[in-house]
Amino acid sequence: MIGQPYLIDVDWGDLVQAVITAVISFAVLLVSVMLMVWFERKVVSRLQNRIGPNQAGPFGLLQTLFDGTKLFFKEDLIPAEADRFVFKLAPYLALVPAFLMFTIIPVAGDFSNGHDGSVMVGGEKMFFQVIDPPVGILFFLAMSALGVYGIMLAGWSSGSKYPLIGSVRASAQVISYEAALGLALASVLLVTGTLSTNGIVQAQSGGFTSWALVTTGFVPFVIFVIAGTAELNRPPFDLVEAEQEIVGGFHTEYSSIRFALFFLAEFMNVVTMSAIFVTLFLGGPAPAWDFPWIDLPLPGALMGFIWFFGKLLIFLFMFVWFRATLPRLRYDQLMDLGWKVLIPLALGWLLVLAGIRVAQDNNIGLADTAFGDTLIILVIGLAGLAAGAGLLAAAIKNARNEASAVALPTSGIVGMED
Repeated sequence: MIGQPYLIDVDWGDLVQAVITAVISFAVLLVSVMLMVWFERKVVSRLQNRIGPNQAGPFGLLQTLFDGTKLFFKEDLIPAEADRFVFKLAPYLALVPAFLMFTIIPVAGDFSNGHDGSVMVGGEKMFFQVIDPPVGILFFLAMSALGVYGIMLAGWSSGSKYPLIGSVRASAQVISYEAALGLALASVLLVTGTLSTNGIVQAQSGGFTSWALVTTGFVPFVIFVIAGTAELNRPPFDLVEAEQEIVGGFHTEYSSIRFALFFLAEFMNVVTMSAIFVTLFLGGPAPAWDFPWIDLPLPGALMGFIWFFGKLLIFLFMFVWFRATLPRLRYDQLMDLGWKVLIPLALGWLLVLAGIRVAQDNNIGLADTAFGDTLIILVIGLAGLAAGAGLLAAAIKNARNEASAVALPTSGIVGMED
């Protein structure tokens, strides 16, 4: 995928180029989704000691294609009580944001030795992403929040109670975990100093030690992974489609191609979110280290793609591993984790990073060296976090004790009044 990062004066040539780039990106993403479904089936079968797809094509690679074709020819059902227009529109509202998030991700390029990841094509500087707006990360947050509208409208428009419960759960889940996701993301922006995805990768191009995974102190990465998994409605946070409780969740009434679109959007979101993880915390296509002893006859852009793809596989496997091993949370556990753990921890860690950044920039003089200033701020911040965690735990315990004190009357035989 080769595209210009951002265009101010757009002419017809640029427009045609952008359309072609978007079409190619969408085709590559569709193939990636098909392979991701196959990958998940094979890995889960190995982890659970079962046999995965192995008959349709070599190693079962064509099984997903055949399943999608089968769904095209299934009967398309619309409930009698459904809002027909919204019912038909909802799958597209879930699918389109998943693709738009992918357009801002640099998937290749030479970021070694201070390069900006560009290549020269026809005398013009081009980048291996569809577009790189100056506020690319804000665009990602907007699209990730917009995707829940497809789920919400699907459940509401079905005219059935179980899909409605699933869609309400989805909206509450997104509200709960979007805050933690944004706070963890703010830590990366504080360290890298840019909202551009290409700029974020450039800020991490100095090797492993410059990755945001390290420079933010690992905590935002863990929070982002947990919140991102909840945003995707993936196990163990797949309560919007908990079959034991609400049949099939928000898409219970869907069939045929419209169900396939929801299925496609879910796995497309997995690939896109994994690519976001790589871009924000693992340096994207930037190499983790140089190989001065190996002279590979490969262009820098191709090496960038190899690095990106290798990092992407780590997160794709992580999502499959979660699905195969972790039990589903209860809904109260889901809310408690988001509001009582992730949000306070993400906010507190962001304040610690901000204090360290101020100490580094202004030389506040708490110690003889800048490292000493940083260490003192870190210790003070961790002490503040510990104190805040203790106060929060005490408040939660006190609230539970007050709730349990309001006990129901004990059962027994009540005497008749005279």
